[in-house]
Order: sequence, then C-alpha cells, then structure tokens
Amino acid sequence: MNNRPTQFLLNIGHAIDHMFLLIFATAVTSIAADFGLQRWEDLMPYSVAAFFFFGIGSLPAGRLGDHWGRRPMMILFFFGMGASAILVSAAASPIQMALALALLGCFASIYHPVGIPMLVQGATRPGWIIGVNGLAGNLGVALAAVVTGFLVKYFGWRMAFLVPGSVSLICGVLFAWLGSREAMPPARKKATTAALPGISMAKLFLIMTMAATSSSLLFNFSTSSNYELLSDRLQRISQDPAQIGLLLAIVYAVASATQLIVGHLLDRIALKALYLSIIATQAVLLVVSMALDGWSFYFLQFLFMAAVFGAIPFIDAMIVRFVDDNMRSRVSGMRLAVSFGASSLAVWLIGPIVKQAGFTMLLAVMAGTALLTLTIVSQLPRTPAPAKN
Repeated sequence: MNNRPTQFLLNIGHAIDHMFLLIFATAVTSIAADFGLQRWEDLMPYSVAAFFFFGIGSLPAGRLGDHWGRRPMMILFFFGMGASAILVSAAASPIQMALALALLGCFASIYHPVGIPMLVQGATRPGWIIGVNGLAGNLGVALAAVVTGFLVKYFGWRMAFLVPGSVSLICGVLFAWLGSREAMPPARKKATTAALPGISMAKLFLIMTMAATSSSLLFNFSTSSNYELLSDRLQRISQDPAQIGLLLAIVYAVASATQLIVGHLLDRIALKALYLSIIATQAVLLVVSMALDGWSFYFLQFLFMAAVFGAIPFIDAMIVRFVDDNMRSRVSGMRLAVSFGASSLAVWLIGPIVKQAGFTMLLAVMAGTALLTLTIVSQLPRTPAPAKN
C-alpha cells in the first residue's frame, strides 16, 4: 500500500493530466485572436497531436512503468508536464503551439498506465480508489474551465499555461521527496491473479480496448467542445468567458461525483449490468439535449456529463480485477495507445463538424458514439459481484 502523501499526489497528478490537456480548448478563442485567426475552429486541429501522443505514448510509458519502475516514471510525469506547459505559454505561432502541445501530450501519456496501477496496487477496495481518482481527474477538467477562464480574462492565455505548469513542477519536487519507494519493478513480481473463466485474455483485451476507444471518443467530443457548446447554448444569457468557465466548472464538479457512486458500486455489484445502464443513459440524454438551449440545456448538461464521467472507472476496474499487477502498466499502456490514439480523431473533427453543421450535429454524433459503446459493452461476459470485504 502507498503512503497518504503518495496517494494524494497521485490523485493530484490525475487532475493535472486532464486539466493541462483542456487548457487549450478553453482558451482557444483568445489564442486564435492573438495569432490572427478569424475563427477558433480553424485552430482546433493544431491540438490533435497532443491527444495522439497522449494515446500512443501510453505504450512505452506502460512498459517503462513495469520494467523501470512506477515511481521514477511519475517523477518524470510531473516535471515533464510542468516544463512543457511553460513551453506552450511561450508559443508565438500555431505551428509552435502544435509542437509544444505534442510534447505536452507525450508527458501526459505517462499518467494512466503508470499512476493508476501504482495507486491501486495492494488495495482492498479498488473500485472506490478508482472512483476517487476519477473524481480527482475530472475536478482537473473543472479546473481547466474555471482557472483558464479566469486567467485568460485577467492575465491573458499565456498565464493559463504558465501558472499550472509551475504548480506541476512543485508537485514533482514533492513526489520525489515524499513518494513511496518500490522494492522492485512490478515486472519482477510473481503473478497472483487467476485467469477469468469463460473468456480468453485476448478477447477480453479486444472488448476493453474497443469500449475504451468509443468511450474516449465521447469524452474528447464532450470535454473539448463543452466550453464553446455552452457559450453557444447560453448566447442570449451570457458571453463572459469567466462566467461561462465558472458555469462549466460547476457542471464538471457536480457531475464528477458520479464516479464516487460508481466506484462504490463496483466493489459491490456485477460490472456488466452497471456499465450497460450508464452507457444507455448517456445516449438518451444526449438525444434529448439536441432540442434544448438556455438554462434547460445547462441543466441537462449536468446529467449527460454525469453519465459520461460515470463510465470512466470501468476499464480500469476491469484491468484491476482481471490483470495481475506485474503487467498492469503494460496492458493499460496497450489499450490506451489504441483507444486514446484513435479517440484523438474527435478533437480534429470538432472544428469541421461545428463549422459545417453546428452543435446540434455534434450532439448527434456524440449520441451515436454512446450507442456504439453500448453495443460493444454488451459483448462482455457476465461476472459475479465482487466478494464483500
């Protein structure tokens, strides 16, 4: 088990991971204006490389986490995120911005295949720990909205990267000082988890990867577009960037609490039934949201983002339940490389979809993505509820 400072900093790391990847999406209007572009949609494709490397970098990150050690990889994560965010703040053109964001994506790829396996190793209630960690990650999403909105309004978009980058460097120092030491790299440990009966690891890995890919597509569609989507739906109410950022942060903060509920339930009831019910809820709410605007849309945004966030813990829960600790980082890295790499397409598509067909079409695409996930998850084998501790 990790000590409390390690657990706290690993959860902070999840918040940093998601926050830093969304600063650009929240500040994109101001950045586009500063670079002389007329429309923010034209700048969105420049962030695709960050999400691509966020996915594909998980493969080497997972391997290094198992063979080199998770502690040194997390130290590298904190310092790398901080330095690359500061580099983004110095960008003077869209190309420089794209290159700096790509570097940020490389370091961001470390967290999920390394930080989460490190957090749950030896845990007696992994579902709850994953739920708390998921909440921390999505509070980072909320911080991206409110902190970026505030910093952009009062200090400019460059400070929106510079200030969080400095915080990450401080966290790196604290983790190097207080983080738990490892007796040996995980790959050298003996396996203790039995194979899941009735399904091969290859088939289970395929289902997990496909489900993670479609879920990540929906996550990227929603979180990378929500600021502009909310600005569009509330255009007759407010266009203050700081106020929109605060309203969106409230959505994220409240919706993120769903992960605590899901984490609690994952330790008590069958995984498949719970997963299917949440994905079905996503699809229904997104279809309804297509016809709404103003405060009614804002209320529904709470609900569909709660369903989007509520689905996040499932893949990690399956890995913890069915994959031994000595190879969790590698398995996580392989599925993340595929799912996050493929889902980076969502970031590239947002600008063209909205520019050509508007936000209603984007919501329709998101609803279709939820239905695809539902079909994939239905192929999971039924498993009994976890034994009560």
